[in-house]
Amino acid sequence: MRYSRDRVDLAVKHLRAADPVLRAVIRRVGPFTLRPQRDRFGMLVRSIISQQISVLAARSIRRRLESLVLPERPSAENLGSLSLEQLRSAGLSPQKSSYLADLCGRVRDGRLDLRTIGRQPDEAVIADLVQVKGIGRWTAQMFLIFALGRLDVLPHDDLGVRAAIRRLYGLAELPDRATSERIARPWRPFASVASWYCWRSIDLARNGDKPEQGYPV
Repeated sequence: MRYSRDRVDLAVKHLRAADPVLRAVIRRVGPFTLRPQRDRFGMLVRSIISQQISVLAARSIRRRLESLVLPERPSAENLGSLSLEQLRSAGLSPQKSSYLADLCGRVRDGRLDLRTIGRQPDEAVIADLVQVKGIGRWTAQMFLIFALGRLDVLPHDDLGVRAAIRRLYGLAELPDRATSERIARPWRPFASVASWYCWRSIDLARNGDKPEQGYPV
């Protein structure tokens, strides 16, 4: 299932009816505006770059990396042709340089086919992506939500979603997986849409009346 207008309208209607807590969040946030990112490879590159560093630092590294392949846009071919020394010159750590090299190699030789990966069910997509060095289940779930537009993904490992659940549902601590699944049961089969509203609720708490709209990485 993808983010078509009809399906999004059905998802929001379902969530409003199924969960009074989320109904209040939806009222404050407004319409669901997420659109899947077309550049699947670029999203995975950004995910690798951004691990365990600030957003500003990740953006700086991404710009330097992009400058190495100008006037082309980053691809598995041109990034894969860079040496580890060139990748490190953009600010990537040795470990992340190896992660990026592995991603490029897998895309170039067809072990990871990003053009057709959207034809697979969620767990098969995750199984393919976690074969790449530096990509775990959380990154794969973000890919499902933000690149493939899958409607029913609950990223329990995401700290933002867990923090939102704790705040919205009055929990004393971050929920464990069982608690998250129990609270999210009424969200099915639209857990991705509910998770997006959870992220936006955190943005509202942080920024007042202007939630962010995009990929939370």
